[in-house]
Amino acid sequence: MALIKSISGIRGTIGGVVNENLTPVNAVKFAAAYGMWLKGQNSKELLSIILGRDARISGEMISNLVANTLTGLGINVIDIGLSTTPTVEIAVTLDHADGGIIITASHNPKEWNALKLLNEKGEFLNAVEGEKILKIAEDETFVFSEVDDLGKYEKKEGYINQHIEEVLKLGLVNAGAIKASNFKVVVDAVNSTGGIAIPALLEKLGVECIKLYCEPNGHFPHNPEPLKEHLTDISELVVREKADFGIVVDPDVDRLAIICEDGSMFGEEYTLVACADYVLGKTKGNTVSNLSSSRALRDITLKHGGKYEASAVGEVNVVELMKTTNAVIGGEGNGGIIYPASHYGRDSLIGVALFLSHLADAKISCKTLRESYPDYYMSKNKIELTPQINVDEVLEKIIQKFSSEKPNCIDGVKIDFEKEWVHLRKSNTEPIIRIYTESFSQKNADELAEKFISEIKELL
Repeated sequence: MALIKSISGIRGTIGGVVNENLTPVNAVKFAAAYGMWLKGQNSKELLSIILGRDARISGEMISNLVANTLTGLGINVIDIGLSTTPTVEIAVTLDHADGGIIITASHNPKEWNALKLLNEKGEFLNAVEGEKILKIAEDETFVFSEVDDLGKYEKKEGYINQHIEEVLKLGLVNAGAIKASNFKVVVDAVNSTGGIAIPALLEKLGVECIKLYCEPNGHFPHNPEPLKEHLTDISELVVREKADFGIVVDPDVDRLAIICEDGSMFGEEYTLVACADYVLGKTKGNTVSNLSSSRALRDITLKHGGKYEASAVGEVNVVELMKTTNAVIGGEGNGGIIYPASHYGRDSLIGVALFLSHLADAKISCKTLRESYPDYYMSKNKIELTPQINVDEVLEKIIQKFSSEKPNCIDGVKIDFEKEWVHLRKSNTEPIIRIYTESFSQKNADELAEKFISEIKELL
């Protein structure tokens, strides 16, 4: 069990001991720190924030604690209830709110929950802002409002539908071509809020939808991270239903994975590649992904005459570099699509709409589309950490050993070899070292990973 405090928010397991787990005390403390920071940023007398949550069992409890804490600080709370991370992001700007909080632990199992924090643009906070909130929480410098100055709380519905309307307004979403294609898809929403949002979007686009695990009750039927080993049920159902493809989202609907019509994985890394291929074919420009993402995006970008750059891992870092380079699309290789024409946040609804538009435009099958892209194979591994391990010291020794390869050290250590790469970094959300590798075959990617896992274990 764990409590992880980082610039992107607070994340932990429910129950247990205060300051070691995500207890009610910790939820209140962190919500209060965010509220105090927000008040310090604004000269306005009345502030408002959007509050939403995924369908986790603990979501309502944590949401109530957060809402009551913020109203206690004199901040108005607009609670949009069961929602998705990108829906909350869009709701902040639609309602001209001063910030937002999403109660979700994203891809983590059901015992986890978290507070994800947004600014007035509906974007994640940067490192400086995150550090300030952590300091306020640590010092407990909270000043609550007197009885006549308490904030107001209200529930509002309909934001997922508003989000869908925003997606349908996008110029590159070809609703007519999608409807004419008579697509049939299977959706696995891991019994969270994607089970509300994705089928509703598909219905608007005239796509036949077969629902699998779309009841938003928070009882995840499998590990909610959309990786191959967790997706056997949908793979079988896609084949059985003779569907055109399958759609998989994580609990807060900011990651999108696709299953081909034969039940094979399109590849989580290739969701962004396919959407970027479509966008770049219609809009010339640049792309960004993080250091742990596939080289395939770089290849596709160069093919379309654009420029590709890699950022440190973390959505806020990708967004910052996208703004700097005027990227027309970007994201993360975990299936996160960021399309600035809509908003600067990973959004599976936009990903689904762009992917469908691409298939309708190309008039080819999902499998054929995947085969049109360069083949890279990744191996994603991790080493569990104990408090005694000095990760920075371990990574410094790796840097020294492979100094001739000129490692990139903006986020952990990435070593680019001629035909493959390895990226080693300490996770911001779990007590682990991540070891990602990519090569021209699965065997080579796995072997490269094993080599560096052995290197790290020797140093430990």
